[in-house]
Amino acid sequence: MADILYIVVPCYNEEAVLPETSRRLKEKLEGLMAAGKIAPESRVLFVNDGSKDKTWEIISQLHEQCPLFSGADLTRNRGHQNALLAGLMTAKDRCDMAISMDADLQDDIDAVDAMVEQYYAGCDIVYGVRSSRKKDTFFKRFTAEGFYKLMNAMGAETVFNHADYRLMSKRALEGLAQFKEVNLFLRGIVPMIGYRTAAVSYERGERFAGESKYPLKKMLSFAMEGITSLSVKPIRMITGLGFVVFLISIAMLIYSVVRWAMGETILGWASLICSVWAIGGLILLSLGVIGEYIGKIYLETKERPRFLLREVLEDRDGEAD
Repeated sequence: MADILYIVVPCYNEEAVLPETSRRLKEKLEGLMAAGKIAPESRVLFVNDGSKDKTWEIISQLHEQCPLFSGADLTRNRGHQNALLAGLMTAKDRCDMAISMDADLQDDIDAVDAMVEQYYAGCDIVYGVRSSRKKDTFFKRFTAEGFYKLMNAMGAETVFNHADYRLMSKRALEGLAQFKEVNLFLRGIVPMIGYRTAAVSYERGERFAGESKYPLKKMLSFAMEGITSLSVKPIRMITGLGFVVFLISIAMLIYSVVRWAMGETILGWASLICSVWAIGGLILLSLGVIGEYIGKIYLETKERPRFLLREVLEDRDGEAD
């Protein structure tokens, strides 16, 4: 008997793209059901992340019109990662496998077939990986690839050119549920789960409609979140930097003593000012990095809920919850 698939789609102000997204996902589910690859109980679960437009109204209408669509409404905007986690945890007890993807149709829906095949081949996690970035501008390609390289260099284990398009088995979802951190970076947490994995390459398309929810400023913030959530390497780098600066100060002290012994006058004003500014900048930078970690510790100790659901739309037996 075929297993149940849930496609989890976080949505924030996606009213422009939802009609087309729902149409394509419905066709994909129906095709997989007809081929006997997934069970009739499979669903598309849209997660409304506190949208300010008519996103939830559209999700509710889709649910009323077709039982293949389910919905989960967060009480407020919690951010993409929390919304995605909310959807995965909602689907966990209802499915055998779940595929997460964005609503903008940039992820190739046809890659779902290959992911499902890898699942039946015994893989618990299947990553959707971009085959190329030819359609990106130079700036976008440079910053995106730099993001993944920086993350790995800083000790945050990620899959290169993989965002949040992935399949996870029920067992992998149960493993994910045991990670309790408030500061979420799923691209780094999922590889830590383990189990057998595979990758499916696909060509990423243009956004169908609407605006990107990840401008450069948000991407930089996202990178900082990932690095400080998964690695202590920046703090170790500060330690190393402090040691290097200390060695330089010893060398400058020896140099000054030697110059004094030779009877040469050292003006030193420029070097002194540069040193003061350099040391001051390093101190402020170090305090900022340490403060970032302290802030995360502060949030973790509060154990605040990562998301709260206002309503879940589900229709398995012809009745909505």
